[in-house]
Amino acid sequence: MKIIFMGTPTFAVETFKRLLTAHTIVAVVTQPDKPNGRGKKIIYSPIKEAALAEGLPVLQPTKARDEDFIHALSQFEADLFVVVAYGQILPMSILTMPKYGCVNVHGSLLPAYRGAAPIQWAVLNGDTKTGVTIMYMDKGMDTGDMILKREMPIEADDTYGTLHDRMSVVGADALIEALASIENGTSTRQKQDDSQSTHAPMIHKSMGKIDWSKTSADIMNLVKGLNPTPNAYTEWEGNVLKIWKAVAMPAVSETIGEAACGEVIDVVKGEGIVVKTGDGALLLTEVQGQGGKKMSMSDYLRGHVIGKGVLFR
Repeated sequence: MKIIFMGTPTFAVETFKRLLTAHTIVAVVTQPDKPNGRGKKIIYSPIKEAALAEGLPVLQPTKARDEDFIHALSQFEADLFVVVAYGQILPMSILTMPKYGCVNVHGSLLPAYRGAAPIQWAVLNGDTKTGVTIMYMDKGMDTGDMILKREMPIEADDTYGTLHDRMSVVGADALIEALASIENGTSTRQKQDDSQSTHAPMIHKSMGKIDWSKTSADIMNLVKGLNPTPNAYTEWEGNVLKIWKAVAMPAVSETIGEAACGEVIDVVKGEGIVVKTGDGALLLTEVQGQGGKKMSMSDYLRGHVIGKGVLFR
């Protein structure tokens, strides 16, 4: 099939590469280039980089509803559009343009986690399973008919980053299978049960501030769900400390009940610091100081004094 691929972040790259080997991609659509960092250097999206490496035409409309963009799409006469984390809502004039419609790779078992950040919310909520859904797109937010699903476990040590990488491969495999069924006329359409839907809104940096009165499990899920971006963090004595890894402490001292939530109650040599939570304590083992690099807590303590009684806020 002749396909137009729409995507932007790293999550879409594996699917793009798989499509190149199975079908003909005639054009790629991605978000406009954006300046990045202090130098405001223009950075291409991962999908634009991949498309240019293949010599494919790249379209980058500011708005997908732009009439010139819609006309340009029609000139490719594609059989189907594949959308993977593109980042813009498509108008009906695009959704109905190709012969086989528009197919989306979504990072959840729909109708759960409709929205912009399904992978992160599954980790944030402490789910033990997730998956990928291949679906036809309609005018709603992730409300279209489903073609197939692929379930996968969320492991105890999974972060948003590790789960993201595994799901990108599962999603690519599932899409190739779904497109084969569309092409040979054996695909089925299953409507979603809207009454079972949940929402996965965008993640904001401010969500990373740790509330130490929460349970240890809730805080660990926050750390894992925001790793590698935008990161969970805490503050102490005017410093911001990103928390990359935290481990639940099964047993702590009898005086833990006297400590305040967020208080350092122990320093474990060679491992990290123990911080009181709402229902126990966490061992912080990997951190990143303000303007610094990610490192073990043991290394961080060589240049910073954090002893018993320090209070994180």
